Amino acid sequence: MNYFAHGRHALRQPYLLVGTAIPDLLRVIDRRLRVRSVQAAPHVDDADPVVAAVAQGIVQHHHDDGWFHTAPAFAELSLSAAAAIRQLSPDDQSMRTWFVGHVLVELLLDAELFRRQPDAMTAYYDSLHQVDPAAVAAAVSRMAGADAGKLGRLIPGFLRERFLPDYADNAKLAFRLGQVLDRIGLPSLPEAFVELLPAIRSQVAQRADDLLSESDQ
Repeated sequence: MNYFAHGRHALRQPYLLVGTAIPDLLRVIDRRLRVRSVQAAPHVDDADPVVAAVAQGIVQHHHDDGWFHTAPAFAELSLSAAAAIRQLSPDDQSMRTWFVGHVLVELLLDAELFRRQPDAMTAYYDSLHQVDPAAVAAAVSRMAGADAGKLGRLIPGFLRERFLPDYADNAKLAFRLGQVLDRIGLPSLPEAFVELLPAIRSQVAQRADDLLSESDQ
């Protein structure tokens, strides 16, 4: 799951909402810095409501990923997308094809959810604007047992960048994926990649309910 799919049920609870984003935000600042469920769970009833809500969001994130990444619909769509991408670079032996197929399905699911709920984009960002980034960073540092102070700068940057709307546009989506690949050291995508996106987008839209079936029961 990506940011909005993780947090869509917490739009009126800013600190719970930001908690659902924390595991992904941490990968941006330091891929070695993690807060797993086992670290967050002891804090879900903390006396500090900010710490408790952030911890609950982190636990929710990991719970969601646990079932989502093993769901048949996700596996089928990811493999199909990866196969289409591999045809563009048949000699590519890196992890890029698998990784892009995996991430692409998640990003396109967010795009489909925003298409279905046009007001949700504004609600998502408005809610996150209510959090105190320094308080979130302090809470995460407690859980991680390490300095997560960079979150205090990343969260405002995340809000300024406001990249989630870009997922609705194929060229912008390709650009955002390219940024991710560059950050983790994988080869860039061929220009023809953008031509695959309409068909993959349609497939994800058609199976969005299957992708979310467990979380929405």
